[in-house]
Amino acid sequence: MPGLSLSPENHLLGAWFQKKLMPEKKKKEHEPEQPKAQASETAPEQKEDGKQVSASEELSAEQLQQQIEELNKKLQEQEEQLKEQSDRLLRTLAEYDNYRKRSIKEKDAIYPQAKADTVEKFLPIIDNFERAMQTECSDEAFKKGVDLIFQTFCKTMKELSVEEIGKEGEPFNPDLHNAVMHVEDDSVGESTVVEVFQTGFKMGDKVIRFAMVKVAN
Repeated sequence: MPGLSLSPENHLLGAWFQKKLMPEKKKKEHEPEQPKAQASETAPEQKEDGKQVSASEELSAEQLQQQIEELNKKLQEQEEQLKEQSDRLLRTLAEYDNYRKRSIKEKDAIYPQAKADTVEKFLPIIDNFERAMQTECSDEAFKKGVDLIFQTFCKTMKELSVEEIGKEGEPFNPDLHNAVMHVEDDSVGESTVVEVFQTGFKMGDKVIRFAMVKVAN
């Protein structure tokens, strides 16, 4: 109000109230800004957490890639082992098949070979019978008996598919004949058997004994 004047005491009291109230006002003015400060302080932490998450994800991707590579390597090793075992099995099957075929072939050859070996043991008996038939004998009954035994023996050999080889006048065949003598004779053809010293025998295509012969020209 005009004309109103403050005493020194009132002036000091006003100054005291002003000093007391101003910090409160300033404090209130700055209070709303605290969350911003806190937000600004927490932001770097969130940013750092984001970097950590990214690094963790990157590490996990590297580990996953490494695991995939290891699995691929193990898979390749398993495939190689499987291929090796498969090849070994195929070789074993092939060897077994060859063994089976060889066994069948050997088994099929056992009987003919055994029969040929048995027939070969009887050949000296046939030779002796032939010599006996060529020997002069006054006992006609004995000679007839020997001839009968010889004919029976020859029939049995024929039933076993045994054939005689080596006859006079036939061409010389080195697969059937064994030439022990050679003569010149214009009356016969070239490489002709003119004499048989020992009869040969064969069973099928297998020669049991070569015929010992004399060949002309």
